[in-house]
Amino acid sequence: MKKLFAVILACLLSVPALAAEPGIEVNVPHAILMEKETGTVIWEKDADTPAAPASVTKVMTMLLIVEALDRGEINLDDTVTASARASSMGGSQVYLKEGECMSLRDMLKAIVVASGNDAAVAVAEHMCTTEEAFVERMNSRAAELGMKNTHFTNCTGLFDDEEHYISARDVAIMSRELIKHEVIKDYTTIWTDSLRDGEFGLANTNKLLRRYEGCTGLKTGFTTLAGYCLAATAQRGGTEYIAVVMGGATSEERFSAAEQLLDYAFAHFALAELWPAEAIPPVRVPVGEPGSLQPVVDGQQFLLLPRDKADKLEYTIELPSEVQPPVKAGQQLGKIHVSLEGEKAAELSLVAPADVPRRSPLDIFAELFSCIYG
Repeated sequence: MKKLFAVILACLLSVPALAAEPGIEVNVPHAILMEKETGTVIWEKDADTPAAPASVTKVMTMLLIVEALDRGEINLDDTVTASARASSMGGSQVYLKEGECMSLRDMLKAIVVASGNDAAVAVAEHMCTTEEAFVERMNSRAAELGMKNTHFTNCTGLFDDEEHYISARDVAIMSRELIKHEVIKDYTTIWTDSLRDGEFGLANTNKLLRRYEGCTGLKTGFTTLAGYCLAATAQRGGTEYIAVVMGGATSEERFSAAEQLLDYAFAHFALAELWPAEAIPPVRVPVGEPGSLQPVVDGQQFLLLPRDKADKLEYTIELPSEVQPPVKAGQQLGKIHVSLEGEKAAELSLVAPADVPRRSPLDIFAELFSCIYG
């Protein structure tokens, strides 16, 4: 018979569960505060209303670029040639001339640091032949990410187009996806740099890079319709937060609002690992090969918790002492019940890390023979 056992553990991990509405206010129409690892939303203000994003649009442009890099479809050493259309872009730009060539590495730097509209269009055309085809990919990726209040009509955010919109929540969603790719931080953390062998200087418009501890990016934006927008990210002690501010009346207002939100997150929350891995016991697999396995947690691994709830997280591990082969990779073996002050905080699945086939009768006989006569 399968024997179930429970291991109750008190954990000194800091903080659990979703927070109550914090007593803070920001003087912008749309804002949201999210933790990166879990996607937990700590605070929001009219975060689902579609609004003009200006150059914050380029977060999705950057996401498609780094995802294509990961898939090997493009390379940072690729040569990108500016078309007549790319070179005609106004607003923030690096003044590409028609036919001018730059490496994808430099084009990405121009997009991220200088918010180069010309560079964004050049890379979009490099990847998809036309900006229109690239925008189709932007909208498809938005749908895949569950961005429900988003529609892109261009890859720059340059134009005041009523059909080009996104909500603050959706900005946070795509920003969270982007910063999962650490390579982008090689660019989003640049304060000043240059192109064209040092002849053209770049200066980042994100002032938080200089004045906010742990700032990792991400993207500013402004048009008359959009107002002053910002997707800000900051990391301290292994925890990273995303603060999105849209529709600010002034540039300083957006930075101050983002700082206020990030300050609140770092002061009141911490990321807790949901279980001590060494406390998960192995499971026997009679006549399996091998004869035991070490369950692993499937899915969520962390919980964002308020600091005043530290030392109150408890676990119950529910797991059979043995399972019969064959066992398939990913097969559920048990659960971890996570509670805080008697209330359910999370439930995790324990699964098999790999296949465990049943040993053949011949293998079992050979082992017995070896034990007796070996």
